[in-house]
Amino acid sequence: MPLSLAKSPPLDNAVGFEADGQPEGVPASFRVPPARVRPARRIASEAEAIAVAHEVAATIARDAALRDRERQLPYEELELISDAGLFAISVPKAYGGVEASAGTVAEVIAILAAADGSIGQIPQNHFFILEALRLEGTEAQKRFFYDRILSGERIGNALSERGTRTAQDHATRITRVGDRYRVDGRKFYSTGALFAHWIAVVANADDGRSTIALLPRDTPGLTLIDDWSGFGQRTTGSGSTVFENAEVDPFALVSIAAVFERPTSMGPFAQIMHAAIDFGIARGAFEEAVRFVRAYTRPWKESGLDHGYEDPHIIAEIGAAKIALDAAEALIARSARFIEEARSDPTPGTVAAASIAVAEAKIAANDAALDISSRLIELGGAHSTLAEHGLDRYWRNARTHTVHDPVRWKYRVVGNYWLNDVNPPRHGAI
Repeated sequence: MPLSLAKSPPLDNAVGFEADGQPEGVPASFRVPPARVRPARRIASEAEAIAVAHEVAATIARDAALRDRERQLPYEELELISDAGLFAISVPKAYGGVEASAGTVAEVIAILAAADGSIGQIPQNHFFILEALRLEGTEAQKRFFYDRILSGERIGNALSERGTRTAQDHATRITRVGDRYRVDGRKFYSTGALFAHWIAVVANADDGRSTIALLPRDTPGLTLIDDWSGFGQRTTGSGSTVFENAEVDPFALVSIAAVFERPTSMGPFAQIMHAAIDFGIARGAFEEAVRFVRAYTRPWKESGLDHGYEDPHIIAEIGAAKIALDAAEALIARSARFIEEARSDPTPGTVAAASIAVAEAKIAANDAALDISSRLIELGGAHSTLAEHGLDRYWRNARTHTVHDPVRWKYRVVGNYWLNDVNPPRHGAI
């Protein structure tokens, strides 16, 4: 069914404009780039968000293997997702959005990841930055940026770096120069930045505190480089972003340090999206395994069977895979409820419980993605290894994404929580 796209109706709380044409509440010093002109659907409910995600997924799935094989970057596919209004589902109701729950955001990501693992990963950092804006942004920042997101604009990630002691350390700096700021540094793993309207760079300010700066993609001194060479997630655009004396207006700064200095749902929300990506890849691999076995797999000669799908060993393997998939899905849904509790009552206890629930879900999704994507090849037989099918992309995507944060540390924090009553640390990687 084709997507029904409609221009967004005017809202009472939409961003207004001053007499000089600058959006209301936005300082004159802030350079406002031209807005996205393609119409974006205004999704009205969480159920509609899920339905629209399925419609979009059916379209992007068609050429997923081709894009992976030839590394065709998904510019138009991301425009389609923007047109459908899916990048705006987490915008709060007070600003014209649906204010989708963590469970709905996770399910939308999983639906997209099942269709194309690379595309499914791209919204994760976009929603992460929107959550930081919700928790720590000023009223004027929220009104301006949420309005741009509702028009279909996208935020790309410039968070992690290579060469620092850990992936969470930053050599990139935001330095005050008079009444302005400058960003200098080099980022890698910049998922979605190539396709984004805004680049969210995380860097240390003069006081050493971690800060987000939201820069228009055409900011002088900002360079996007397509040098991602991962064997999986090949079309995420996760390459380099370079900042050379790139100017930032104070209006574009949001403290990320403050989000983790107090109990908030930021960490578990970030992690449930990672779990959703893994789960979506697992779901896609399972659906492909069922289809491929029924269409191509031949029985072993000693079985006396006519079809591969009658083989009791293959039947059992499919059953085991489905159980693992359903377990991961149930744990993700359960963890989403914990996140909503932490959002409504953010205390050290509710946030810790949400973080642990999400860690458990992430472990299950991680294992399901790796196991099912491997079973897909095993059960498909030699025919499944042919390049024309592109089935190896599920395992390559799963293996690449699951190394973002090692589950061996999640086992430790889960065990320490239940055995020794020790709360996990508050950050986005647990």
